[in-house]
Amino acid sequence: MTARQLLDGQRAYRAVMSARLREALQYRAAAVAGMVTQVFWGLIRLMIFRAFYLSTSVVQPMSLAETVDYLWLVQALLLLTPWRTDAEIQNMIRTGNVAYELVKPTDLYLLWFARILGGRAAPLLLRLPLIYGVAALFFGLRLPASPAAAGAFALSVLAAFLLSSAISTLMTISLMWTLAGDGIARLTATVTTVLSGSIIPLPLFPDSFQAVLNVLPFRGLMDIPFRLYSGNIPLADFPRELAFQLAWAFGLMLLGRWLLGCGLRRLSSQGG
Repeated sequence: MTARQLLDGQRAYRAVMSARLREALQYRAAAVAGMVTQVFWGLIRLMIFRAFYLSTSVVQPMSLAETVDYLWLVQALLLLTPWRTDAEIQNMIRTGNVAYELVKPTDLYLLWFARILGGRAAPLLLRLPLIYGVAALFFGLRLPASPAAAGAFALSVLAAFLLSSAISTLMTISLMWTLAGDGIARLTATVTTVLSGSIIPLPLFPDSFQAVLNVLPFRGLMDIPFRLYSGNIPLADFPRELAFQLAWAFGLMLLGRWLLGCGLRRLSSQGG
């Protein structure tokens, strides 16, 4: 592949991601409705955890203030959770129109990954500022522990975004082996929601669970960036935690590319 062909390919993927992003940014009313819902559930969870902390004298691995930060960041960045497959790609696989994707002069995995990146970025961009602003002004969300913690948080969120998109792409590729994508989507959503810290911050799980939780990729979606934000994870550990997120993201991307190749070798479209 020549340098010109490589540059043209990169432009194609950026164009696909940009088009998908602009398309998804049109749903502003849905973003506002989602924000109201997430703030409501955030308040309920906040009351539950406040009651938990006030009812115990045992020292917890996270302070109440750190937990409040964590809970609101979950709401603000909830859509980092890979809950569903790409509906358009799912439809292409079901109908056989995925054959048209194969004739495009692009890498199919990178094409789908770019689509998913753009589709996942839009709702985050729409909801994050609204929920963060409301929580910071009225409901106890603090600013980052330090400017360095803010920078570490931002980089960690970007790594979490790549990891989430890699998982979503892997879920989408799995449709080549299933009649419907509902099963894999629901199973992944359930597992990811629990093991990423979306329901209960991971440090509050029993000690016997920590060894397993710390090696699974799901903590890279929410637990790592949110604890960096509040200072619960020391900045000295940031390089190691970021490397953990990126290693899982690129590992799952390689797995997805391999599975896509396996799926294409068995793909049958209109008898061909």
